[in-house]
Amino acid sequence: MPPIVTIDKPFPLSERPAMPIALDDRDIRILAVLSREGRLSKAELARRVNLSATPCWERLNRMEKAGIIEGYHAGIALKRIAPHVVVFVMAELERHQSGTFDTFERRVLACEEVTGCWALGGGFDYLLQVTTRDIDSYQRLIDSLLEARIGLARYYTYIVTKPLRSGGPPPLDLLLGGS
Repeated sequence: MPPIVTIDKPFPLSERPAMPIALDDRDIRILAVLSREGRLSKAELARRVNLSATPCWERLNRMEKAGIIEGYHAGIALKRIAPHVVVFVMAELERHQSGTFDTFERRVLACEEVTGCWALGGGFDYLLQVTTRDIDSYQRLIDSLLEARIGLARYYTYIVTKPLRSGGPPPLDLLLGGS
């Protein structure tokens, strides 16, 4: 299976309430179907979860407004479009101060090639996923981060040689206590 890149269309944060909402079995079924097939029509989604269109639409709107549905994604077979390399980077910062974290995060989030970034607990501070044309362009990105003096002390590069699974739907049943 070719690597997949997701394109997100997030909902504005201002529309998301601070309090979580209760979800029932039908809400979970809606989420499960959408996480696998986000392009379904609302009528088809309603049919798949055994609801009429209006109640299904109301549930969908409620979950969007609550921030449970963060956006809709298209899986793109990047391998069929352009040559590329995916690199994971373990990054360690020089100092563990909020200003250093903020500076690093702002700079990294401004890099289009950084397609994923997670703050970590443990030995490293961040895990970055970089998607770029080739190793040379990856190295130019790293050089620019080092030259920017954003607190990057050291980094470790792991080049993806064979993608097995990427960006799959979350295991909602397992996470919510099902079987």
